[in-house]
Amino acid sequence: MAEIRALPLRDAEILLVEDDALLRKRLGSFLERAGASVTPTGTLAEARRCLASLPFDYALIDINLPDGESLSLLRDGAFSQNTGVVIMTAEGGVKLAVEAMKLGAGDYLSKPFDPEELPLVFSRLKRATQSARLGEHERQSRIESSFFFDASMAAIKAQLERIIAADKRLGEGLPAVLIEGETGTGKTAIARWLHHNGPRAGAALVEVNCSALPENLVESELFGHERGAFTDARSARLGLFEAASGGTLFLDEVNSLALPVQAKLLTAIEDRKIRRVGANKPIAVDVRIIAASNKDIRPLVQSGAFREDLFHRLDLLRIRLPALRERGDAIVALANHLLTGLARRYRVKGATIDADGRQRLLAYPWPGNVRELAHEIERSLILGGESALSFAHLPLGLVEGAAAHSVNQKSTDWLNPAYQFPPEGFNLETATNRLVQQAVDQAEGNVSAAARLLGVSRDTVRYRLNLRKQEGLQ
Repeated sequence: MAEIRALPLRDAEILLVEDDALLRKRLGSFLERAGASVTPTGTLAEARRCLASLPFDYALIDINLPDGESLSLLRDGAFSQNTGVVIMTAEGGVKLAVEAMKLGAGDYLSKPFDPEELPLVFSRLKRATQSARLGEHERQSRIESSFFFDASMAAIKAQLERIIAADKRLGEGLPAVLIEGETGTGKTAIARWLHHNGPRAGAALVEVNCSALPENLVESELFGHERGAFTDARSARLGLFEAASGGTLFLDEVNSLALPVQAKLLTAIEDRKIRRVGANKPIAVDVRIIAASNKDIRPLVQSGAFREDLFHRLDLLRIRLPALRERGDAIVALANHLLTGLARRYRVKGATIDADGRQRLLAYPWPGNVRELAHEIERSLILGGESALSFAHLPLGLVEGAAAHSVNQKSTDWLNPAYQFPPEGFNLETATNRLVQQAVDQAEGNVSAAARLLGVSRDTVRYRLNLRKQEGLQ
């Protein structure tokens, strides 16, 4: 098995067009020993028939053939954009080779050449094809690839470091990671952190928002398609799985995928192979999957909206990012971190957050989480005209209401950031029971869900609820 894995052209489909029968047999034999599946032809007409009916990863073609010049194949667009074309030319044929490169060939070899060069040449072409697909897919992102780990994120940081250590120990076949958290909590930033700090940092990171993919094109986008697979498939297309091969594929909002696509995703993860739409042959891919969801997937599994087997595959390593409102006073440190970067971008010197601004940061509920916080800081820098930010433009009803609650509850409500412990002491048992009740309320009475929110067993939640009833605090 180790020898098969080491074959440089394993599973590659290659069209070999050479009119010299001896050379054709020699090259074909070498390529097959290297793991490729070779279709040998000796004429232009045979090459056209093969290209019309079969998909090829590479084509190795002599320029001068008995029935014409192979450059006509390039001029006519006979090759798929996924097919890497290498031209073979006799001595003195460099001019034609240059013309072939202008027409779309990826490389050329001057005869005679050593067949040992071919795996390297084809490998270069594969990387070029992947880079082209990645360039098409890349888009601007407003979320920084770094992540600010304040004191409230210490447990998350430790968990990520354990994953990185395991990744470096495993080397290949890296397990999937599932990141859960509300919209705007930084799931994309965490995925980038994992990739850029792991053993695949030098390879591709492909990001795709599953909810933004049109339902009728999601399979083609992820797995690619062959020419003629559907009405608008005028040429073959490389899927994002193939583009990310050797690197990481980040599937944001994976919970939005339809069940048929979930089935194909499960197969790709388990078999490490994908099948393009309209193709019969599977393609081996080496991809590290990081998936993210803005919802708890377990209720979706229970309702049948998400495959249980896929959930278990993705849930090998889970990270839950807390909402910004759950991070307490750490919001101020995070805001200062974001302010430093944004002030540098907009060339604002000495930008700070004043006392009123800090109070508003702590009082506001931040439904948009870190993304909303970054936007508010950016808006203040652009429109405020002052170096000391007070966030006066935040919705006054929400802020003033929350601020008033903060003042009124300062001495009595330990859930408020401004709370101070009373001199007579604090009843931890009562506070614990109240916290459990709040989790149950948030879970709409679902004890199992509340237990997951608290990180405890269902029995613990039931015990605490009973104590709370006994206290007469229902």
